[in-house]
Amino acid sequence: MGTVRKTITLTEQQDAWIKAEIAAGRFTNDSEVIRDAVRKAQAPALRSTINTEPVEIVEDPWLAAEIQKGLDSGPSHMTFDEIIAEAAAEYSAKNAR
Repeated sequence: MGTVRKTITLTEQQDAWIKAEIAAGRFTNDSEVIRDAVRKAQAPALRSTINTEPVEIVEDPWLAAEIQKGLDSGPSHMTFDEIIAEAAAEYSAKNAR
């Protein structure tokens, strides 16, 4: 994943908090603190897009377990095309004769 350089303006209190986080050893620089804060701010929105309800309407126990395994694993960092390619490769390997 690429990065983008940004210039931001903070209050003195926010700057002091960032410096305290670095001094405490939780981060090594300002950028790490900011990125962590952004990730934490994004997390609720990402979680709300994921259906984590138990799989109860699927009658096939194996399929229900596979669906639940996928839900439990959380969001993928792969693109849609990468997921399809991986699934196709696994299918081909399992069904090669």
